Amino acid sequence: MALQIQNKTFDEERALYHLQDAEVLNCDFSGPADGESALKESRNVTVKNCRFSLRYPFWHTQVFRLEGSTMETSTRAPIWYASDGKIIDTLINGVKCLRECRKIELEGCTVSSPEFGWRCRDLSITDCAIESEYFLFESSDIEADRLKMKGKYSFQYVKSLHINHSELDTKDAFWHSENVIVENSTVKGEYLGWYSDGLTLINCKIIGTQPLCYCKNLKLINCTMEDTDLSFEYSEVEADVKGAILSVKNPKSGKIAADQIGEVILEDSILESTCLIETRS
Repeated sequence: MALQIQNKTFDEERALYHLQDAEVLNCDFSGPADGESALKESRNVTVKNCRFSLRYPFWHTQVFRLEGSTMETSTRAPIWYASDGKIIDTLINGVKCLRECRKIELEGCTVSSPEFGWRCRDLSITDCAIESEYFLFESSDIEADRLKMKGKYSFQYVKSLHINHSELDTKDAFWHSENVIVENSTVKGEYLGWYSDGLTLINCKIIGTQPLCYCKNLKLINCTMEDTDLSFEYSEVEADVKGAILSVKNPKSGKIAADQIGEVILEDSILESTCLIETRS
């Protein structure tokens, strides 16, 4: 890095606009001038141990590293249209973080940001705790490992998502999603996976009412289901479930196998069910 900026406070508009080949260390982006877009259009920058409380600091930033920093609640929409970034050990509280970004890696971060990660592609999320509504809406090509996620309406319209070793506490997750694989994880919520195409759950614990309805190409491999009543309505499904399912209602086609099914409901259907339903005990 040719330039190093340390221990300063910036509050003016576009304070470090189009900064290039630089390190920004131990700086504070706050103050009475209330300026926006501090690092807009910056290139090849490392920002470390900094605090942000002003809006839109990283719009259109390319090739950046943000580490050990804090974005306070007032840091609205902090990272939009950015690319090739690594965000490490950072606390993010600004609403609408990550919008239309690409090639972003998050590692060891704690995030509380409604509408996080909309319309992004090529995301990597590792060992993060994230609370958000409409998490990753319309995003694609995502890898998530050791993610602790809490919120509502997550993963809607996502494409090409792989989640492993994670805990998802959500509602209406994976609606209209395509080509999603979830492995070795707990997925808790209501109305999980409706209208999805190509959702595969492997070695997962699935919790909550009315899951996995109106699905195409749905697969459950070596999963368990808890409090899952009215499951699989009008779905094309291949399911191998360990333990019990509370109830299954009008699945469209495929095969559902479980150790026990509390109730099979085949009534008032708008289509013929050709699904094979099998209990092992």
